[in-house]
Amino acid sequence: MERKTYRDGGSRPLTEYPRPSVAVDTAVLTLDPDVGLVVLEVRRPTRRGWALPGTFLHEGERLADAVDRSLHVKANVRGLRPRQLQVFDDPSRDDRGWVLSVAHIEVVHADRLSSRFADATRLVPVGTPGRLPYDHAEIVARAADDLRRRYRDQPDPDRLLGDEFTLRALRLAHEAVAGQALQRDSFRRAMEPGLVATGVTTAGGRGRPAELFRRRVS
Repeated sequence: MERKTYRDGGSRPLTEYPRPSVAVDTAVLTLDPDVGLVVLEVRRPTRRGWALPGTFLHEGERLADAVDRSLHVKANVRGLRPRQLQVFDDPSRDDRGWVLSVAHIEVVHADRLSSRFADATRLVPVGTPGRLPYDHAEIVARAADDLRRRYRDQPDPDRLLGDEFTLRALRLAHEAVAGQALQRDSFRRAMEPGLVATGVTTAGGRGRPAELFRRRVS
């Protein structure tokens, strides 16, 4: 059935309105044991430097499919499920024209990025992402802030650790996300409501065995 042409109150069809291009850009975050919280960047194919993996939305394409396509083509990463973070709509944000970016965020264990292109990707600290184009540095900062808010009172909600972990391992992961040291007793009190003791302790290593915990299922 032929689609009826919509007209606004002034009888103007939608085709008479200027339309921006739509892009997707994704901040993929993970933990590096030596560096802390890092973000995935890709080498720009036609210009110098690095950027977040992103692409323009094709006609008839869903945002999620465009995100998956950009991660696959530019980083060789598949199987992630980024969620929408924020729309960046400053008309002057892109020197190529009027482009809206629907920014996405994904937080994964580093193993999920093991297939990434070695020579065309890099993982860099979120606090020093380098000189990025457009507003990609702001997207990284917003993604890091979003992650830190979620980690303030929930034990590792993105499961960067395994299903079972010690309190020390949990605290170190949260410190990496926060970018600062956390007071041990205060951290334990904040996390305990979301934890269940397994009754099992770690074996081997130096010092006293440490108790293992898992996340409480709500």
